[in-house]
Amino acid sequence: MQESADALQASRTMAESGRPGLVVLDAAGRARTILPGSQVLRFAIPRYVQEDPRLCRVYDEKTADELFGQLSGKSVRDLLPDADDHAELPVVDADATSIEVAAVMARMRSPLAVVQDGDTILGVITVSRLLRALLPEENPAP
Repeated sequence: MQESADALQASRTMAESGRPGLVVLDAAGRARTILPGSQVLRFAIPRYVQEDPRLCRVYDEKTADELFGQLSGKSVRDLLPDADDHAELPVVDADATSIEVAAVMARMRSPLAVVQDGDTILGVITVSRLLRALLPEENPAP
């Protein structure tokens, strides 16, 4: 998703795809950072409500919907945290092992890892996909 893309549309894309976040690309099409769904929530929910969750009860559902309406007219760039908070991108090489991917995601607290070959993005690994690959079977055969 380009950093200049509409924030509301990007949020809808995230929600409809079931992905926990999106890879944000710069103007040259290079991966710049990850926009996790939690950052969309941080943008939409007033800080005072985040700091005192009891205030959530003050909002009815209609008002809550209006909070997310403020995404309209904003860009993905507007949703991103300060540069210091996303200076490093969770990137792995195409030949990375699942443990290498897990280590990068854990260290960066990211729900996604970008798979790259040089400057070329090959794909994205989600935490749910990684966990499906790493977790033991529920009822392994004897």
